[in-house]
Amino acid sequence: MKRFFTLLILPLLFLSSCAQIDQGEFHSVKKTATQVFEPVPADFLPRNLTVVSAGDSLTQGVGDSTDQGGYLPYLKTMLEKEKGVRDVDFYNYGVRGNRTTQLLKRLKTPKMKAALQEANLVILTIGGNDIVKVIKDNISNLQLSKFNTEKESYRTHLTQIIEAVIQENPQTSIVLVGLYNPFSKWFSDIKEMDEIVADWNITGQTVIANYPNAYFVEIEDMFLNADENLLFTDNFHPNDRGYELIAQRLNKTLEERVIPEMEKNPYMVSTEEN
Repeated sequence: MKRFFTLLILPLLFLSSCAQIDQGEFHSVKKTATQVFEPVPADFLPRNLTVVSAGDSLTQGVGDSTDQGGYLPYLKTMLEKEKGVRDVDFYNYGVRGNRTTQLLKRLKTPKMKAALQEANLVILTIGGNDIVKVIKDNISNLQLSKFNTEKESYRTHLTQIIEAVIQENPQTSIVLVGLYNPFSKWFSDIKEMDEIVADWNITGQTVIANYPNAYFVEIEDMFLNADENLLFTDNFHPNDRGYELIAQRLNKTLEERVIPEMEKNPYMVSTEEN
């Protein structure tokens, strides 16, 4: 009987030992398998982007022969070719002649506040008409000091604009399109206009630098060094080619900087089907 018991217990101990070894091996393999998983690629779940464009005539699209909204249709086409982007919805809140104070007032209306709350991206074109106002108000005695004084007001108002957007949507990305100099045709006697525009662009950049989700896109050099006509017949607003080049600059910044940052934050993009 004792010998039978011994013969019986030995196989059981052996099986028990094997089971423990197998269990250990199983957990070991499972742990290894977890480590080799790779991140899901950005284009695995294509995103929908909601873009609010706000500002002046450059956003409205004055000079666009198709009356489609200036740079917007070009940028939409470019963005929808990007990996990870399925569809882009643009909402155009551009108003010809708007200055910073007027845009700031509009941003606080219920309609625009609701739009900002849904936006993944806000693109701003503003400041050109602030410069125009300085010229009109001081046409008989135009001095560089007048532009410098108004530039500080521009800094204040631009900061308030960015803050107003963030107040409605802290997660959204903000892109400020820089100013360009279209004034040479109409104000050729003001030799310092290139310097003034460049100085105001530096001011815009310093404001944007204070916000981690804000970006500046320079377009001044395109118009300054153009080897082709980029202006509409009014010699002030961009023509179709001008708007296309603005869209290309915007798309470059969005592709290289903005969208990669969005992909790090799941709350900044939507993957739902329409």
